[in-house]
Amino acid sequence: MHIDWLHFTPGSSLLGGILLGIAASALFLNSGRILGITGILEGLLTRKSEDSTWRFAFLLGMFATPLVAKFIVPADVIPTPRVEASWVTVIVAGLLVGFGTRWGAGCTSGHGICGLSRLSVRSLVATLSFMGTSFVTVFVIRHLL
Repeated sequence: MHIDWLHFTPGSSLLGGILLGIAASALFLNSGRILGITGILEGLLTRKSEDSTWRFAFLLGMFATPLVAKFIVPADVIPTPRVEASWVTVIVAGLLVGFGTRWGAGCTSGHGICGLSRLSVRSLVATLSFMGTSFVTVFVIRHLL
């Protein structure tokens, strides 16, 4: 196994995990809602109830944060991500993720963060499926293609 030490970021990964945990806990403790991005988006698109305000604010914050960080944080601190794939690959991958999210009744954030913290067996199976599939995909792409 080879670790890319130049791009290994345990500090920022730990900080991101802590912030996700705080956000998930705050949302659950304040409203009883689960921090699953898919469920938040789906609720915004399908419901006409009083909870659309917080859903919209959450998604706006999620999309606005990188833009705000770009102006606040120096350019050399946060690297710009590069996607080394064609648009067709990105679109197909997005559709597959959307299909899997719908089929699995939730996304990685909902199952992996919130579901596991609630000791949900369904979320454990879903998370193991997500992770197993990603391991196999990376192995096939890097070693067999």
